[in-house]
Amino acid sequence: MRTDPADATVQTAPAARQWTRPPGRTHAQTTVTGSGDAHWAAASAALLAWGVKTRSGFRVEPPGPVRVGQDLRLTVVVGPLRVHEPVRVVAVVDTPDRRGFAYATRPGHPVSGEEAFVLHRDPDGRVRLTLRSVTGPGRGPWRVVFPVLLVAQRVYRRRYTRALRGLGVVSPR
Repeated sequence: MRTDPADATVQTAPAARQWTRPPGRTHAQTTVTGSGDAHWAAASAALLAWGVKTRSGFRVEPPGPVRVGQDLRLTVVVGPLRVHEPVRVVAVVDTPDRRGFAYATRPGHPVSGEEAFVLHRDPDGRVRLTLRSVTGPGRGPWRVVFPVLLVAQRVYRRRYTRALRGLGVVSPR
């Protein structure tokens, strides 16, 4: 696992199979996205190119592969609102059976914390996506709407669990 040396700890521990949750508001969820080598290759390539976010309605700037230390701005449009989320990639995992990344929020993000998105391949070929997060209220005006942001976070988590499903599947003609 590569981690950002500026970050003393990566709270979501994307390289670890088991997660010891830190204190505070945390979330962990795992779902099957598919199975087989073709799905693994397509889903993990998409994940490491921000596909879990872009396929869930976010724009990622600048586009490109996930890199440790990279500062980005994630943008999502909700009705008439355009919400910008500054983040920094704090860890990348890229092993034969485990791939993913974690990012930490930066000043200006609606919440404070960290999120990890990790694909792992089971011995039977099933591919699973694990989401982990540590979330607290953001600063300034975002703090007031934190309860609403928690609802939005649940909605987007559902999107994340579906974002990589079906990739690499060849349909019969």
